[in-house]
Amino acid sequence: MNFDKEFDASGMSCPLPVVKTKKALVDMASGQVLKIISTDCGSVQDMKAFADQTGNTLLSSGEEGGKYIFFMQKK
Repeated sequence: MNFDKEFDASGMSCPLPVVKTKKALVDMASGQVLKIISTDCGSVQDMKAFADQTGNTLLSSGEEGGKYIFFMQKK
């Protein structure tokens, strides 16, 4: 999937992946896509909840080589 910016939260545990994702989205334009990489299994539920609460769109989430990969589109 194409993305405009990447944020690697590997090694961070809750709530840092979501907090840092929020900061990464600040300077992005509406419609741009952020790729997020995390090693925290809790981030699977956290990213979905964050997207629901903020109105951003979680385009996809999956696991790849022990890491969780998310693609979120800024509202």
